[in-house]
Amino acid sequence: MLFTEIKLIEPIQKALVKSGYVSPTPIQEKAIPKILEGKDVFGIAQTGTGKTAAFTLPILQLMFNSNKRLNTPRTLILAPTRELAAQIGDSIREYGSFTHFRQTVIFGGVGQGAQEQALGRGVDIIIATPGRLLDLIEQGHVKLQTIEFLILDEADRMLDMGFITDVKKIIAKLPKKRQSLFFSATMSKSVMELANTFLQNPVKVEVTPESSTVEKIEQGVYFVDNVEKDKLLLNIIKPKKINSVLIFTRTKHKANKIAEFLCRNNIKADAIHGNKSQPQRVTALNNFKSGFIKALVATDIAARGIDIDNISLVINYELPIEPESYVHRIGRTARAGQEGIAYSLCCAEERDYLRSIEKLIKRTIPVMEHDRHSNFAQNAFGKDAKPSKDKNKQRGGRQQGGGSAGQKHEQNKAKKSFKTNFNKNKDSSKSTEDNKHKKKSY
Repeated sequence: MLFTEIKLIEPIQKALVKSGYVSPTPIQEKAIPKILEGKDVFGIAQTGTGKTAAFTLPILQLMFNSNKRLNTPRTLILAPTRELAAQIGDSIREYGSFTHFRQTVIFGGVGQGAQEQALGRGVDIIIATPGRLLDLIEQGHVKLQTIEFLILDEADRMLDMGFITDVKKIIAKLPKKRQSLFFSATMSKSVMELANTFLQNPVKVEVTPESSTVEKIEQGVYFVDNVEKDKLLLNIIKPKKINSVLIFTRTKHKANKIAEFLCRNNIKADAIHGNKSQPQRVTALNNFKSGFIKALVATDIAARGIDIDNISLVINYELPIEPESYVHRIGRTARAGQEGIAYSLCCAEERDYLRSIEKLIKRTIPVMEHDRHSNFAQNAFGKDAKPSKDKNKQRGGRQQGGGSAGQKHEQNKAKKSFKTNFNKNKDSSKSTEDNKHKKKSY
């Protein structure tokens, strides 16, 4: 199917031609006609499948055809992160370049003066993160009584980030008569419950099996001890054929440490996470897009909204606790129908995380051969396959994972002078870094 076969108005078709778009993606092909019919839509599609255009194009058309010219917002789009909100804003500017609608993007981490001024001049479309929007509503800078269209994007991440209360408060301020669209990469029970709170007789649009991974992504897992991860990382990304690599960690602190380590080893890198200011995050993204830096190290939340083509490789330096996050992470490569590679570095205490991921995606991830392979990590079960809960058994002030069972097992195998009970005592030890960050949200 071609975009010319979908009943889109001439100004939008003109914008698509200008941008070089010819054929809609499956989610666009299925969702756009239903939205144009005025139906509420519950869309399930993994990252990188074109969800933004799937709701942006028909909403722009519905607004254009109604021929209203109000000085108050008509469309509200909620997104979980600054990066995703900014990306949606860019897409609306591109797709709506011949419709002349006014829009503004609202998020925290920056001063709100410019956002207040944009709202004061009048806008048709607001793209916002829930926290900052709620602040501006409570300060009297935003009125939502004229909202006709509500879009909640990346709903599953909204829940993961704890935005549910803010989202419900915002929705309570909207007119009951409106068209609502709900997009998510996964369809858990909590996502369904949230959808049921504000969708009315929705049409479900799903283009891939729940939580599936992109078929064109070559996946692999390296079993390795934690103390060997840095050296293995260098071996993977140093080859010249790797032009851009996105590396995931569970914590902000670890993201900084890895970026610093790579820079010390002559690989240009930067980190992006919630503790970075918005200008710092924008600079890091722009440097990554332009190729000025080769590696970008990110936490899960900061990575939402990273919409960059031609990412050569995604590496899970640390496996995510939530298996659904794995789907989002590797979906940063193989975008727009291209092929991609995603590798995971798995130590013993992450072994159960890997089992949960493979259960979710319904496939076994191929094991990669390498000279730092850890049999202990590959075969870990029980307490060895998960992080220890005992802080008091951490020894030696090592960095993250420094006292893990897998590391001690592998190291002590080569040291016959060590006593047998030394291994037993060390097997339950836990790193300072993991315990520090284990129960925080990132």
